[in-house]
Amino acid sequence: MNAGLTAEAFAESLRQRLAPERWPLPIGSLPADTVLVGGAVRDAALGRLDEQPDLDLVVESEAIALGRSLARHHGGTCVVLDAERDMARLVLKGWTIDLARREGPDLSSDLARRDFTVNAIALPLAPGSVAVDPTGGLTHLLQRQLVAVAESNLVDDPLRLLRGVRLAAELNFTIEPTSLRWIERHAPAIAQVAGERVLAELEKLAEAPSGHQGLQQAWALGLLKPWGAQPAEGPIQPQLSPETAHAWGLTPEEVAEALPIARLAWLLDGAAIGQLKGSRRLQQRCTTLRNWWAALERIPLAALPEEQRLALHEQVDADLPALLLGQPAEPCPTTLERWRDAHDPLFHPKPPLDGRDLQQALAIQPSPELGELLRHLKRERAFGRLSDSDPEGAMGCAKQWLASRQPAA
Repeated sequence: MNAGLTAEAFAESLRQRLAPERWPLPIGSLPADTVLVGGAVRDAALGRLDEQPDLDLVVESEAIALGRSLARHHGGTCVVLDAERDMARLVLKGWTIDLARREGPDLSSDLARRDFTVNAIALPLAPGSVAVDPTGGLTHLLQRQLVAVAESNLVDDPLRLLRGVRLAAELNFTIEPTSLRWIERHAPAIAQVAGERVLAELEKLAEAPSGHQGLQQAWALGLLKPWGAQPAEGPIQPQLSPETAHAWGLTPEEVAEALPIARLAWLLDGAAIGQLKGSRRLQQRCTTLRNWWAALERIPLAALPEEQRLALHEQVDADLPALLLGQPAEPCPTTLERWRDAHDPLFHPKPPLDGRDLQQALAIQPSPELGELLRHLKRERAFGRLSDSDPEGAMGCAKQWLASRQPAA
């Protein structure tokens, strides 16, 4: 942002950054009074636009009818978001375009109903027009402050309470003190929000660069109390940062995968994820990480007995970097090297023979005993006592194990 630009020049700079000529539909197909609002305007002002930003457009009337017409003429799909409020979503060539009827007698009235001032800036699409900013959002962008438009607006949709924390973490903004007090005051109201919506915000927050601090703030404000959120036993929360992850040797791709799940698991166990309608897989991942963080507080990874070490790698598997991020000490370099090797027998354990081979060769039926045998072979391979290159040795080991199970004559 450049505070020295005239209003006209500033608006034109926003339009250039937004590059409407790249949008999946021509501007001429939209009503002349169409304005762009919300995150795209905010991010254009901050210079942080995505290649395909989500577009929120406000029109004077008949937004759903417009969405359907645009879908017919340009080959997209129109979904009605809110029939009563005349809101629709157009999905077109990989872009998401939300269309909404203006609320109130004029644009300023519509913007005054929004959550935060930085999201209450409107940019008319017509050349030569200036941005409409009745709540001071442009000033707050310069100050890097997140300011609620009104206390009542936060209560109208309590998810906005959590969204404020998430936006502050994404934008690296501070929440203005009065707005922060409003968020804390009304935190219990978030229990009214559908769990899926809350979890979606938390997942976005966990992905933000300073998401670890944002999650801690959300918990401290009481925004997660309805679901029993509680910091995990074990991980040192300030370590759950990109700086730590990179310093410990994780690649950018590994950081992008490990940090969000580690942050969520630090705060939410499987039961809490379940209450938020999260998938069973996500519930399992969070529960597994928290359980092993607690276990490793008592016994370091390298000192675990063989059966426990094998169980750790079976259960954690792809989330090992997330597990390591919760530890107080930097991992041994070979730990990550071995985990990255998909054929490492301990870090990615599997039996050297499959169950069908054993059934045919040893005349053993599917049974708990077969399961125990496979686990025995898996453990022997994991700790270097069997090799994939020696199937005869593995079969001999299986026969020996079965013989040891027979009663003495």
